[in-house]
Amino acid sequence: MLRAKSFSVLPGFNLALGYTLLYLSIIVLIPLAAVFVKASEFSLAEFWAVVTADRVVASYKLSFGASLLAAIINMVFGLMLAWALVRYTFPGKKIVDALVDLPFALPTAVAGIALTALYAKNGWLGQFIEGELGIKVAFAPLGVLIALVFIGLPFVVRTVQPILEDLETELEEAAASLGANRWQTFRHVVLPILLPALLTGFALAFARAVGEYGSVIFIAGNIPMVSEITPLMIITKLEQYDYTGATAIAVVMLIFSFIMLLAINGLQAWTARRTGRDR
Repeated sequence: MLRAKSFSVLPGFNLALGYTLLYLSIIVLIPLAAVFVKASEFSLAEFWAVVTADRVVASYKLSFGASLLAAIINMVFGLMLAWALVRYTFPGKKIVDALVDLPFALPTAVAGIALTALYAKNGWLGQFIEGELGIKVAFAPLGVLIALVFIGLPFVVRTVQPILEDLETELEEAAASLGANRWQTFRHVVLPILLPALLTGFALAFARAVGEYGSVIFIAGNIPMVSEITPLMIITKLEQYDYTGATAIAVVMLIFSFIMLLAINGLQAWTARRTGRDR
């Protein structure tokens, strides 16, 4: 008796899967594994001494702290910007919508130079902020934060915007007809629908900020223990031909980034289950 031949729903699935795994291994997995292999040349004591040096720890605090704060700021103001672009009509709307993507297209070095020119003490904005208010922006941690907010904003806006466009206004009208005010409608109707997309935009903005280099080094000033970011520490080690030390710091960044992204993705999945978006 002949057995019926089974057919795959997707033609060429095995070939496509094999190509995908090969491509993923070459582009992502093998380079990441090489970082861990190179760092393993250190003994545990040597590795710990390199990654816990005072200057390196200060760079961790600035890089991860500023990235987290920038992602939170972008999550709030990115939502407001996406809301304005979707719900309102105003002069210059198309220009504003196009400007949102500017950090994607602008070379990071150009962005860093432009921000430094704006916020330096003799810059267009810096002469008032630092000269009149006494708030130092350029060549300080605040400058790093501004650069990270600049490059991370589009991730939140472009993630939330399609969800807002698909959101039916009838839900808000129904809530209003039941006596809910605007804040209650937003809190109990709109926000639960937007929250998974907001968390996704937050994760993307955070991941981009942690590894950002070009737009930060110009405005940061790269002052040790003050405004020195971790990617710059890695570059410094490489320039000193300390490849093992550079990969050791890179391993710490990878581990912290994976932990935070896993936590964010877990929170996103939990939120999706609670709001019923995964059904």
